[in-house]
Amino acid sequence: MNWQVEYQKWLENSDLDEKLRKELDQEAGNEKVLEDSFYRDMEFGTAGMRGVLGPGTNRMNIYTIRKASEGLARFVAENGEEAKKRGVVIAYDPRYMSREFAFESAAVLGKHGVKSYVFEALRPTPELSFAVRYLNCFSGIVITASHNPPEYNGYKVYGEDGGQMPPEGADAVTEYIDAIQDIFSVQIEDLEVLKTQGLLEVISEEVDRPYLQKLKEVIVNKSLVQEKGKDIKIVFTPLHGTGGILGVPALQSVGFTNIIKVEEQFINDPDFSTVKSPNPENREAFELAISYGEKENADILVGTDPDADRLGVAVRTNSGEFDVLSGNQIGALILNYLLKQKKKQGELPSNAAVLKSIVTSDLGRDIAEFYGAEMIEVLTGFKFIAEQIKGFEATGSHQFEFGYEESNGYMVKAFTRDKDAIQAVLAISEVMLDAKERGLTLFDELEELYKQFGYYKEDLVSLTLSGKDGSEQIKALMSRFREQLPTSMGSEKISRTEDYLRSETTFASGETAAIALPRADVLKFYLEDGSWFCLRPSGTEPKIKFYFSIKGKTAEESLAKLTRVRDALLEQVER
Repeated sequence: MNWQVEYQKWLENSDLDEKLRKELDQEAGNEKVLEDSFYRDMEFGTAGMRGVLGPGTNRMNIYTIRKASEGLARFVAENGEEAKKRGVVIAYDPRYMSREFAFESAAVLGKHGVKSYVFEALRPTPELSFAVRYLNCFSGIVITASHNPPEYNGYKVYGEDGGQMPPEGADAVTEYIDAIQDIFSVQIEDLEVLKTQGLLEVISEEVDRPYLQKLKEVIVNKSLVQEKGKDIKIVFTPLHGTGGILGVPALQSVGFTNIIKVEEQFINDPDFSTVKSPNPENREAFELAISYGEKENADILVGTDPDADRLGVAVRTNSGEFDVLSGNQIGALILNYLLKQKKKQGELPSNAAVLKSIVTSDLGRDIAEFYGAEMIEVLTGFKFIAEQIKGFEATGSHQFEFGYEESNGYMVKAFTRDKDAIQAVLAISEVMLDAKERGLTLFDELEELYKQFGYYKEDLVSLTLSGKDGSEQIKALMSRFREQLPTSMGSEKISRTEDYLRSETTFASGETAAIALPRADVLKFYLEDGSWFCLRPSGTEPKIKFYFSIKGKTAEESLAKLTRVRDALLEQVER
């Protein structure tokens, strides 16, 4: 794409949105920014699209939203009148332009005779997943950029099972999007006309109530929570996002009534002004919650990201200070509790299955196997977990028990088909209550898991390389590692390499074996003791991620090995 030609088209469009025109005028002469804004079309991948707000074909704005929605509308129409009647449900978070993008999407869908249900106000992403299933919609849309900085927004598409659209459906939508040559040609219908025609329905409590009712099923030991739930102090922060809307009512409805709200962060603020980043994986995002926790002598601190699909947790250490747990640690604690309780109650079936991503710690595998459950790995992305559950239901082969990713995404019950921080808030609160009843903290519980299964240490390093050059650098880096597979890292020998793009495992002996998962641009290197590290370009952001999962007999041994392997890899990356 010739960016100068595209830029000129926008400048010459007399009907261009006035706000976008002003922003375009402000960037006049800034060739670096303009090239990045126009050098390509906004990419619509298997996770939808996500990017910086602003004018341009490679930016999030009403025109790129209309184009994506036009592609979806054509896809729905291809599936017939029944699909159009079932329609599309749309939710959105507190970011700049989220509400506008939601109704722009409805205006495009309505032009094709596709019905839309749009939430009247902010709602969590997992509720959207639930709503697709509850309303029997053909598809769903969430306007969100998850935990990205304030200048971002995004557009995620869901299939009729309530999961993010799998590759086959996403590819079909992408084909329709790519067929649109003129981004300004997409037609919209007046919203009031659509309401009159019955093609636009604004929704709220009629979905909230059944979702809150289903959330009660997450609790395993209902009598314990009902009788003792008030005995633990929970500090809750939604980080200016949607989690507070239903998170607090959900906790209260099952018996967790002693909730301290981080009031400053219950304000829906698109600038996320009290944090550097609204990411509950980071300690910095918990600073206010920690001050509340210390003042109130809380037992546990919980935080959700802006669209409430990710959960962060902070607990007291042996020194009495609060520490933020990793996504792997939270997942291990919930998984161990769920399987232990169900085993104790005689409710763990013989075909129990747990699902995790390929970059999630193998501590979960150890726990699952200990209780007799099968651990099944999928590619990164909760849509692949949803896809597996759909397969379980079709064949009856497995009973789903828990699904999670290291990036703080969890699902306990399959009434949603995406990571659900509201479910996870209930689950980790119950784990905390059970531990307190036995005189323990969650930090103690985690230490017990390490003693039983080995000391796992994980880390994640992200390298951001923005713009056209950055994308090419990431491709070149992956190619370099592919063509020259390392045989060791940090003095640790590599026993096998999994290349998910080539669907092939290569062993140190030179022998190969096929990988029975969809293709993905991922390289995973296993050390001789089962520890591993992984290279994976992000599917939604201009970055490459390096994952590490190291196991040792002691915490010190694991940390030392992690440091050696991580430093050696990053040194090779920088060459």
